[in-house]
Amino acid sequence: MKWLDMFCHWDKWVKHHFQKVKLRCRKGIPSSLRSKAWQLLSDSQELLEANPGKFEELEREPGEAKWLDIIEKDLHRQFPFHEMFAARGGHGQQDLFRILKAYTVYRPDEGYCQAQAPVAAVLLMHMPAEQAFWCLVQICEKYLPGYYSAGLEAIQLDGEIFFSLLRRTCPMAYRHLKKFKIDPILYMTEWFMCIFSRTLPWSSVLRVWDMFFCEGVKIVFRVGLVLLKQMLGSVDKLRELQGMYETMERLRNISPDTIREEVLVQEVSVSV
Repeated sequence: MKWLDMFCHWDKWVKHHFQKVKLRCRKGIPSSLRSKAWQLLSDSQELLEANPGKFEELEREPGEAKWLDIIEKDLHRQFPFHEMFAARGGHGQQDLFRILKAYTVYRPDEGYCQAQAPVAAVLLMHMPAEQAFWCLVQICEKYLPGYYSAGLEAIQLDGEIFFSLLRRTCPMAYRHLKKFKIDPILYMTEWFMCIFSRTLPWSSVLRVWDMFFCEGVKIVFRVGLVLLKQMLGSVDKLRELQGMYETMERLRNISPDTIREEVLVQEVSVSV
């Protein structure tokens, strides 16, 4: 099988055939191999191997009470209809607590940000707690540095970049948002910080994450641009959105049939 062959000679594939790896990620990673692929693509497996026993060590630390309290309150909000997280105090919620608490000990200067919870939950659906922890570390530090820090400066800066890209790629959507003074931070914060895990239908989320782990943050930008183009990119669509309130409602509650999975992936793959 293609993916198993790549796993066996991973360094060679990434170094000499990265375009092929990228293409295969865009086609979608087989679900049974997703855990391994995400860990290799993110280099989190390397991090785990370089830090034996570190996760257990972090777990033994008491942690800061203020973070533990907030994390505890957030646990039941993450995918409450998923069997892993449905039971209060169940294994899924316990593992989620372990990961998020360990991160606050690992990076005490950053602590905990609520957007980390759904990201960690998606990882836990695919891999054990220790692997999920190192994968989360890579997302926070390699893929989206500064996104989860207090003050949200990184996301605000990316919001400005995103808006200037929108101006170029879909002037109609840009003008509409500008007209009603809808700042990118109002709608893109959850999209970007949660990597669309709370926004798109589940099958689309997984396809976006496959590409994200391979190609990085530009995928998040592209998905955001494609969504705005789909929702605000024609006269017909804008006719229903006569003000700021209607527009924000549309952006915050994206209908599952806004864009089909294959169309989304195709648009993201060809967008600039």
